[in-house]
Amino acid sequence: MSALPKRESAPAELSEDEFRRFCEYFYRRTGIQFGANKRYFVDKRVLERVRLSECLGFRDYFEFLKRDNGEYQSLVNAMTVNETYFYREVYQLECLVKSILPELVKKRGDGRALRIWSVPCSTGEEPYSIAFFLLEHFARIDEFEVEIVASDIDTAVLNKAKAGLYGSRALQYVPTATVSRFTTDAGGGERRVIDALRGSIKFTNVNLLDAADDSYYRTFDVVFCRNLLIYFDDVSRREAAAAMFQCMAPGGFVCLGHSESMSRISSLFQLRKFPEGIVYQKPM
Repeated sequence: MSALPKRESAPAELSEDEFRRFCEYFYRRTGIQFGANKRYFVDKRVLERVRLSECLGFRDYFEFLKRDNGEYQSLVNAMTVNETYFYREVYQLECLVKSILPELVKKRGDGRALRIWSVPCSTGEEPYSIAFFLLEHFARIDEFEVEIVASDIDTAVLNKAKAGLYGSRALQYVPTATVSRFTTDAGGGERRVIDALRGSIKFTNVNLLDAADDSYYRTFDVVFCRNLLIYFDDVSRREAAAAMFQCMAPGGFVCLGHSESMSRISSLFQLRKFPEGIVYQKPM
């Protein structure tokens, strides 16, 4: 009877070939690139997944990863960065209520709901911020049905978003009266978004670069896609722009992060300058 294989002692880092193979695989699946400057981050997160999956080493884990979709999702959750807070880049929320929505509803006569998509939504601060701001500052909010869909590739952060539980740091830029109106004391210095708001936002698991995922998303009037494209290379950025274009209604708007520019990525959208900021529009 042959002896069972012995578990490899956990290496401190991936080999050059392992790092390259992993980065190529992850890029193909998600569009996210990791350069040499992210080497320590990748080594730490991947080797932790090797250990938790009880594989014999990277080679064993890599084969396991390719055939087990549950582990793939756990890996994605481990490799994505989710750092955000309420009212981030608040000028875009001001642009939403002062310029974008007034333009959209000016010709709205079809009774169709106003549809807003937050992708990636991370732990929920962005879609809840949108809801807070609309309820507080969009004077015509009661005249229209508004749908907010919030999506992310990371299922762990989606679960946190659905729970709607936040500490003072996440809420530090929200006016005290707004915090009191839309959250309740959850103890331990945390606040929970009220049930009515948590139940009104649809949270979904989406990979923006997966055409099968995107096929279910159409006719959005506004897309918030902030600080995602900075993790993509030029090819993936163009693919993401095309995916957003297909998911939007004619005349819809895209809000990107302050360091991102659609004009350098795709010619599909028209640049629009409003008093509150620059956004991008799908032609009518």
